[in-house]
Amino acid sequence: MSSVTQAKVQVARLSVISNTTLVVGKMVAGLATGSVSILSEAIHSGLDLIAAMIAYFSVKEAGKPADDRHRYGHGKIENISGTIEALLIVVAAIWISYEAIGKLKNGGHVEQIGWGVAIMGVSAVVNIIVSRKLLKVAKATDSVALEADAMHLKTDVYTSFGVMLGLLLIKLTGISLLDPLVALVVALLILKAGWDLTKQAFFPLVDVSLPKEEEEIIIGVIESYSAHYLEFHKLRTRKAGSERHIDLHLVVPKESPVREVHTLCDTIEDEIENRLPGSHVLIHIEPCKGSSDCNNCDSNGRQCQDET
Repeated sequence: MSSVTQAKVQVARLSVISNTTLVVGKMVAGLATGSVSILSEAIHSGLDLIAAMIAYFSVKEAGKPADDRHRYGHGKIENISGTIEALLIVVAAIWISYEAIGKLKNGGHVEQIGWGVAIMGVSAVVNIIVSRKLLKVAKATDSVALEADAMHLKTDVYTSFGVMLGLLLIKLTGISLLDPLVALVVALLILKAGWDLTKQAFFPLVDVSLPKEEEEIIIGVIESYSAHYLEFHKLRTRKAGSERHIDLHLVVPKESPVREVHTLCDTIEDEIENRLPGSHVLIHIEPCKGSSDCNNCDSNGRQCQDET
C-alpha cells in the first residue's frame, strides 16, 4: 500500500469511528428528549456512518494498482463511492422531511432540552475537527471519496448548530413546533449537499473533460515546447477518482529522429504529471504531411509550409 493510500485509509478510519460514536449519542439524546430534529440528526449521522464506511473501503480499493481486468486502474471506485453517498444524503433528506411534516400536523412535545443542546454541541465540535482532517487529506491526495465524506460532516456541523438553535428557541418561547420546522431546514441543507456531491462524483463516471483551468495548464505545458514540434490536436482529458487521463496527437517534422521525439514526449509527460499529480499522459506521434521531396521546413525543422 502506497503512502498516499495509507494516508487516505487512516483518515477514513477516523471518520468511521467518530460517526459511530455520534450516531449512538444522538440516538440516545433524541429518544430521551422526543425531539424529531435530534432524531433527524441521528439518521443523518447514521447515513454519514454508512458513507464513511463506503469511503473507507473505496479508498483502499482505488489505491490498488492496475491489473489484467482493470487496465486503467481502480480510480473510478472513488466516484462510485461519492455517488452512493450523494444518494444516501437525498434519502436522508426525504425521510427527515416526512417525519417533520408528520410532527407539524400532529404536534409534539420536546423534553430535557439541555441534553439535546449538549449532544448537538459535542457533535458539531467533533465533526468540525474530523471534516477538516478529511478535507486536508482529500485536497492533498485529490480524493473525491474523502472530499465527499468531508462534505457530509461539514453539512452535519451546520445542521447540528441549526438543531441547537431550534432547541434553544423552544426553551425560550415554549413553542414545540419550532423543532420540526428546524428539521425541515436541516432537510433542505442536506438536499443541497446531495446535489453538490452528485455533480462532483457522478460526472467523471461519464468521462467529462477535466476542468477548464486544468486543461489550460496542460495546453500551456505543451505549448512551452512548441519549438520542437509543428502542432498538436485531438487533446482529450478525463478523470477517474484522483487519476487524470490525458491523450493527444503531436505532429513533428517527418525526418525527426525517433530518439529525439521520444525524449520530447517524455519531457512533456513528466512536466504535466508534475503540474497535475496523478496524471497519466499518452502522446500519439504523427509525421507532418508534406510530400516526400518537401524541403520547406524552416532552419529549425519546425514549420512545414507544404503541409496538407
